[in-house]
Amino acid sequence: MFMPIVKFMSALLALFLCSVSPSSAQLKFPTEQLIIQTATGPQVFTVEVAVDGPQRQQGLMFREKMAADAGMLFDFGSPREVAMWMKNTLIPLDMLFIDEKGIVRKIHEGAKPHDETPLSSGGPVKYVLELNGGAVEARNIAVGNKVVSPQIGNAR
Repeated sequence: MFMPIVKFMSALLALFLCSVSPSSAQLKFPTEQLIIQTATGPQVFTVEVAVDGPQRQQGLMFREKMAADAGMLFDFGSPREVAMWMKNTLIPLDMLFIDEKGIVRKIHEGAKPHDETPLSSGGPVKYVLELNGGAVEARNIAVGNKVVSPQIGNAR
């Protein structure tokens, strides 16, 4: 009698562990083209857009890589101070904190994988754009640049 219960509990535990694995829990995100207007010319990215709580919470967690011209745009709905972290994020990221008009207000370069230290916007923003670590320097992105995107609502 004891043995069937142990087998049942083992099977139940295995099923539970499979259901909470990072790969099975990944949400799907809509994508769009986004342009950052820099002093050296437009920088074009294809970004995933996170607009609701579960999408913003998952973000780029558990991703092992990201294309050089990819990123994720977080839309917080209205301007507010936000804080991002790198919990369960496997790749280094650069974060751009963007106001409601699409202007980059703050940049945090080189956020470290798995670091749970909050990275604050330092003031009200409506969007955060996460790019691969090193993209800000490589593409000459700076505070004051304009981000043009359908999600931001300033694309032509």
